[in-house]
Amino acid sequence: MNTAVTLGDFMNLFHEELKDHYPHDEIEAFIFSTYHELFNFSKSDIRLRKNSPVKTKDADTLYNVIKDLKTSKPLQYILGRTEFYNCKIRVNEHVLIPRPETEELVQLILDNETRSEHEQAELNILDIGTGSGCIAIALKKNVPEANVSAIDISEEALLVAKTNAILNQTKINFLQADILSPVQAPNSSAHKFDIIVSNPPYVRSSEKDKMHSNVLDHEPHLALFVDDRDPLIFYKNITDFSAHNLSANGKIYFEINEALGNDIKKLLEQKGFRSVEVTKDMSGKDRIVSGSMPCIQEQ
Repeated sequence: MNTAVTLGDFMNLFHEELKDHYPHDEIEAFIFSTYHELFNFSKSDIRLRKNSPVKTKDADTLYNVIKDLKTSKPLQYILGRTEFYNCKIRVNEHVLIPRPETEELVQLILDNETRSEHEQAELNILDIGTGSGCIAIALKKNVPEANVSAIDISEEALLVAKTNAILNQTKINFLQADILSPVQAPNSSAHKFDIIVSNPPYVRSSEKDKMHSNVLDHEPHLALFVDDRDPLIFYKNITDFSAHNLSANGKIYFEINEALGNDIKKLLEQKGFRSVEVTKDMSGKDRIVSGSMPCIQEQ
């Protein structure tokens, strides 16, 4: 490989090879993310070091990134990692790529959490359908005294989540379980959970034709889709589980399909949750439903 090939040459190659596949601004974002991941460059570094030669090993990696991008494979899967709420998260074909909307879910939980550091030691949090572990890890990093547990049906996803927990130096209790079957709460203490959060599958099968091929062809359908005949199946089961496993005044948080906000709100209210709210994301779409258990629970 000719060492005279520079970072600037590869920037031009990104644009030349991908111009028929992606808009200019998206290609620029690919370049920044790739250079940041491979070389830990900032945007100013990229501008200042355009004439820097590229090592053979790095050149091979850059060629492969461009080749994979041409197949619509998400860059996060190509690089094998992404960032979520200031956490480094590894991803592969067994887990969804964390979305900005899910960061908003984490932010809402943290905004509503007012316990002192001493009280946080008694705080029990459960993430249902953890996938890459991004929600559980972000909450643990920001509420380090809390006891955080997470479950998922997929053994492969849990391997990724456990790796991410180690990568981010967070201690989380992981359990393989199917929330659609009877689940033993993954909590070694006698205390119930104070917060239960879930970003379950919520895209209806009929909505597949609205989705980009980079999602349909590469992200795990098990974590994405639900049958149109029962699109609330996960919300129903998680709500029932929460009604028995949340502490008095405990809170539940769901990420949701924007079309189902009112239905999920009604579901929680019918199960006795109070202060049920639908929160919009930054795009103005209904994205989060939250509610609280009554202070005195019926047994």
